[in-house]
Amino acid sequence: MNARPPSPVIRHAYIHVPFCPSICPYCDFHVLERRGDQVARYLTRLDEEARELGQRYDVQLETLYLGGGTPSFLRDDEMKALVASLRAHLGWGSVENTLEVNPGTVSPARAALWRELGFDRASVGIQSLDDATLRFLGRQHTAQVARDAVTELLAAGFRVSGDLITAVAGQPLKSDIEGLVALGVEHVSAYTLTIEPGTPFARRGIEVDEDDERRGFEQTETLLTAAGFERYEISNYARTPAAHSRHNRAYWTGEYFLGLGPGERGFIRQPSTETH
Repeated sequence: MNARPPSPVIRHAYIHVPFCPSICPYCDFHVLERRGDQVARYLTRLDEEARELGQRYDVQLETLYLGGGTPSFLRDDEMKALVASLRAHLGWGSVENTLEVNPGTVSPARAALWRELGFDRASVGIQSLDDATLRFLGRQHTAQVARDAVTELLAAGFRVSGDLITAVAGQPLKSDIEGLVALGVEHVSAYTLTIEPGTPFARRGIEVDEDDERRGFEQTETLLTAAGFERYEISNYARTPAAHSRHNRAYWTGEYFLGLGPGERGFIRQPSTETH
């Protein structure tokens, strides 16, 4: 006898928002600069996808992660529409809801809106607190804009994680890390600069020095550990266990998750349909 098996319970969802104010020369993600009605078309298709997945699976979200691209680049009305669609079809995370944020998109009013919409954790693409390093990386914000963004997000009630890129030639990594810690972030994700084929950096022949890579890796761990952060994954550090990324931990431990958007896929293993 064959019977349709019960749908697995899905407790995590990642939503890919591909739009960026500009495309960084090291980036090999699926990203777009907004043109014409692209965002409106994206929101329509995302609503359809969320409805389809919500009908197909037993979705009881604990974590939700809006990544990119630059989700915070969406205009306020677009963000409201996206959140309303997700809530209607999939619900909202009961434990953690993360918004990836570009420092240049933050203002006190926007931070308050995002918090009101239900986001409680912000992952901020700081990358460095040195203006020369930011210019080399093609980032559009300055170090002061990054500092202000973290301050405004904390004031709005967000738990803040700061992204940091290491192994950049000439980067003052010690002051980058000390400055990030002093801002009051509770979590740091530190990634070694990687030159991916086809990116502008690759076409320019830029390479990462192995000694810079090694020093960056070791110095990051030494300085963050001394500042009271725990390294709980190869690139991730948290002040306390409560500051761990619950969403990312779901990936690392093999939990099921939905993936929505043009550059994302989920992980769901369907149970066998055979019965005996």
